[in-house]
Amino acid sequence: MTGDDLLVLHTLRCIGFAGPCRIAAATGMTESEVESELIDLGVAGLVTHLPGEFGGWGLTDAGRAADADRITGELDSAGARTALTAAFEGFLVLNPELLDLCTAWQLRSVEGLMTANDHTDPSYDGRVLDRFAEFHRRAAVVCAELAAAQPRFGRYETRLTEALQRAAAGALEYVADDVASYHAVWAELHEDLLATLGIPR
Repeated sequence: MTGDDLLVLHTLRCIGFAGPCRIAAATGMTESEVESELIDLGVAGLVTHLPGEFGGWGLTDAGRAADADRITGELDSAGARTALTAAFEGFLVLNPELLDLCTAWQLRSVEGLMTANDHTDPSYDGRVLDRFAEFHRRAAVVCAELAAAQPRFGRYETRLTEALQRAAAGALEYVADDVASYHAVWAELHEDLLATLGIPR
């Protein structure tokens, strides 16, 4: 297993149950390319499809085992484990700060009480977005280190940048509410790192 089929399989492992559109956005492939790979992976018994309005694709137990074996082999054959582990440590330093930023985006203090942020105060939202932008400058450094160790990690920095740009342009759901939001992509990156390094949750 090499190339696009592994990329699709591993992406499903990181994002969970999903349709071709979301997988395409995560991988940078076209939907038709993704669908072709999913069909082949399905024939091989590595993924399964649930039809219907809320249907999609997910890994089978065999698919999860195959991905774990192939991803570990890829990492070790590239001699990238030490570099990726070091970059992961940088990610772990940033992770609590990202979670705090998401909390600040979703909740705010009003007269000493925490309440849901209804996003009717653009100055407050602007301050939080400024903090996200500052955070992203440091996150981009970590993403570059990850990509240097394993090139496929380079897609995350692109997706995080796109999410932040959309949020700054007024599409506020791209901070923490959309499946392509900054928070969602960061969570996928976290899952990818754990899966690649073989670290249990």
